[in-house]
Amino acid sequence: MTQHPTQSPQFFLTAPSPCPYIDGQFERKVFTHLVGDKAPEMNDLLTQGGFRRSQNIAYRPACESCRACVSVRILANEFAPTRNMKRVMRHNADLIGDIRDAEPSTEQYSLFRKYLDARHRKGGMSDMTVLDYAMMVEDTHVNTKIIEYRRRGPDSFITGKGQGELLAVALSDIMADGLSMVYSYFDPDLDERSLGTFMILDHIARARAAGLPHVYLGYWVNGSRKMSYKVRFTPQEHLGSKGWERYAPEAV
Repeated sequence: MTQHPTQSPQFFLTAPSPCPYIDGQFERKVFTHLVGDKAPEMNDLLTQGGFRRSQNIAYRPACESCRACVSVRILANEFAPTRNMKRVMRHNADLIGDIRDAEPSTEQYSLFRKYLDARHRKGGMSDMTVLDYAMMVEDTHVNTKIIEYRRRGPDSFITGKGQGELLAVALSDIMADGLSMVYSYFDPDLDERSLGTFMILDHIARARAAGLPHVYLGYWVNGSRKMSYKVRFTPQEHLGSKGWERYAPEAV
């Protein structure tokens, strides 16, 4: 892993590049390295301030003429699933999530590759190799875990682990005030399971069980179809100029 001084973090600004969410816009990001003994504490502070983590980098948008990207966090203790979300939970009742250290596997990469090829063939991650994937999982100085979701086996209630085919994976950070979903992916052939929704619901349940108030979902862009799912998990807070405020759909 890359090593950097840990006393006073330095922040850097990227050059403008085409925005992946809004046509005609250009994005810039401010970023710093998350390394050393202070990395977990710094990750907590930066995430609460609207940053996201990618490997050992924490970043947030710093666009000159646009503020469309909004940090979102679910209020886990107040969350109540909709009727459709309850159906998703019932439909995936045969799955079990096994939480483990952030270590990559060939099985994970095969599913990751299948997901990218089906859902993000033209995205920025489309050419990621197995080494790139390993770095995405392993290059962390914070408390990062992998949750593997599999069908329950006959002795799952004894072992606490699923035994069937790997259907979905979440890479998540455990912070002082919540869980941050860094990246998740799933079998694209199983649309009827709504596995993306199921993983968020599972993280809400895990946060609540651990006494953690928040589940961080990253950025929501109003009007972006790819981001619209994030505002379905209410109540939630959005980070604005006055800090974290409860999201009011009718005001948007």
